[in-house]
Amino acid sequence: MTLIWKDIGVKIMTTLNTNESLKKMVTSLDCLPCIVRQTVSIIRKITEDPKQQTLLLKSILQQFGSLDLNQPPPKVTQLIHRLIQEKTGVGDLYQDEKRQQNAMALAWLPEMSGRIKAAEDPFQLALRLSIAGNVIDCGVSDEISEADVVAALEKALQEPIHGDLEALRSALHSARRVLYLADNAGEIVFDRLLIEQIGCDKVTLVVRGEEILNDVTRSDVQSVGLDQMVEVIDNGTGIPGTLLEDCSAAFRQRFAEAELIISKGQGNYETLSGVPANIFFLFKAKCSVIAKRAGVPIGTHVILHS
Repeated sequence: MTLIWKDIGVKIMTTLNTNESLKKMVTSLDCLPCIVRQTVSIIRKITEDPKQQTLLLKSILQQFGSLDLNQPPPKVTQLIHRLIQEKTGVGDLYQDEKRQQNAMALAWLPEMSGRIKAAEDPFQLALRLSIAGNVIDCGVSDEISEADVVAALEKALQEPIHGDLEALRSALHSARRVLYLADNAGEIVFDRLLIEQIGCDKVTLVVRGEEILNDVTRSDVQSVGLDQMVEVIDNGTGIPGTLLEDCSAAFRQRFAEAELIISKGQGNYETLSGVPANIFFLFKAKCSVIAKRAGVPIGTHVILHS
């Protein structure tokens, strides 16, 4: 398959409101419709019986009144998923989607790798593709088509990145070790391109400790071959983000000792905002809450340095 590759602009926008965008994030009322949408989507995956769907949804919605909205959205999402799992006994609901997403991205890998090798600025192109891959997010969209991903790649190649690319480039060049927090299946293939530019020998890749949504676990990393390229660890939790108090002690130690952290995706941004560490957040602003917080339009590809 062939993508339409156009000249890459090198203009980097630096209009982020860092005071607001790096405060601790809590769950706003605007997050709740998205969480309900996720809940309905999951229920429909579990059963096609309308009566069972209605009963299960009513049962879950009764728990919304006890949710702690002072927690970031990924924590609330995890609590809802656990309720559904307890009531249905169903575990990994996105196994098929993750397999398809990884296969789809792997099919593009040879072409993307070739383009990066031939690019005037290979690092910038790999970075753009990595951020564009963040569109593959079942927490935001129930269905992610191949056309959606191609559109995201085209946009990444044509539009400015909001943030300081040169600061990121310099930090990566200086760092001896980099902790790379992965986000979603499929997206991990695009991350592979960026990791190759950073240097596989200096990267430790972090995945989720348990299955949730289409977030990356060890099996996904193995299916795209990254486990043969870099050290892989998990964070010990099934939150679709990196909420340190819920992560394993072993991961928290690695995080505290990290010289530089690359944080991919909205979930990691939502849970690590306000954490005092040397973090570069890389994500696509896919909802109004995140876009407003980062001070950018929806759809923007963002580099944000804590």
